[in-house]
Amino acid sequence: VQLQASGGGLVQPGGSLRLSCEVSGNIFCINAMGWYRQAPGKQRELVAHITDGGSTNYADFVKGRFTISRDNAEDTVYLQMNSLKPEDTAVYYCNAATPQGPPGGYWGLGTLVTVSS
Repeated sequence: VQLQASGGGLVQPGGSLRLSCEVSGNIFCINAMGWYRQAPGKQRELVAHITDGGSTNYADFVKGRFTISRDNAEDTVYLQMNSLKPEDTAVYYCNAATPQGPPGGYWGLGTLVTVSS
């Protein structure tokens, strides 16, 4: 099972980015999917989470700015990030939980988001 994240880059404060993460491999089904981030010197933290039924959960620091969505047919999860702030700078990781997978789910390698003028 592999998770390939893309869409990171350099953006000015107030700008937008859309992250994508495609899950590939021998997967019967995917339960929850999520995005996490880790800034330099900080612990990895949850950004947003979406269940297989479409229920979403967001960290307080992104509510109203970020939107998580998924395409079950393509096994892909997205993160639309608007009104980006310098403190959003981090490596963003996607996560996918499956019934047969490891505790904590599968992780992608991450994509770097840098918000700077």
